[in-house]
Amino acid sequence: MVPLTVAAAQNASSSLTGAGVVSTCALLFTVASFWWLNARQGRLKAWEPHSFAVIVHSSMARLRLPLVLHNTGPKPIVVQDLVLTFPDEPASHLPLLWVSAPSRLQPGPDEEARLPAGFVVAGREARQLFLEFEAPFSGFLPEARDYKVQIQARVGHRRGWRPLLTFTLRAANIVDPDRYTVYNNAPIELTKEDRKRADAALLELLDEQGHTSPPGERKHRGSSDDGGNTGPSR
Repeated sequence: MVPLTVAAAQNASSSLTGAGVVSTCALLFTVASFWWLNARQGRLKAWEPHSFAVIVHSSMARLRLPLVLHNTGPKPIVVQDLVLTFPDEPASHLPLLWVSAPSRLQPGPDEEARLPAGFVVAGREARQLFLEFEAPFSGFLPEARDYKVQIQARVGHRRGWRPLLTFTLRAANIVDPDRYTVYNNAPIELTKEDRKRADAALLELLDEQGHTSPPGERKHRGSSDDGGNTGPSR
């Protein structure tokens, strides 16, 4: 009888151990599922714009973009500030600061001025925005070529500037830089007439730049986060 009792106790202990493992795994799965569905911090995603509006003078550059921002996680993300930079261009190309949040892509005289303000992208949602960037004496004179452009963001749950979107700005499509209007950002072939107009406008702009110098010495506005990353600051 004693061996049978010992065997029964061992079987009961094995059953309890197995039940405990199953219960623990179920609890961990429940907690992990709750975190993934409700408490996980996502990230912002953005996509290359299909069009843009731009105007460039010797003393000012202004660029307007249509963007769609998507929050990949369940928690909302607060966007505090944005800036547009030219990573592959010389240091003389100052960043373009976020100056306006217009209601449409096509500029016009009847637009209501909307100053930049922080906004929220809700969890697992997408938001369409029109963002306008500008800098006086930025050093950006559009040549008939592609430019690498990066938009950086400051978000509420992170420190410093973080890359949001890097895309190609096809400045060869800009045929009249003195006129604030919309252009296609697709890689299209311009006609000879359009290229002549673009070249003539660019030469005129370069000539103005040669006769106009910014008052005083301008300085790259920058700040660094805790990790040593640098970025523009207001």
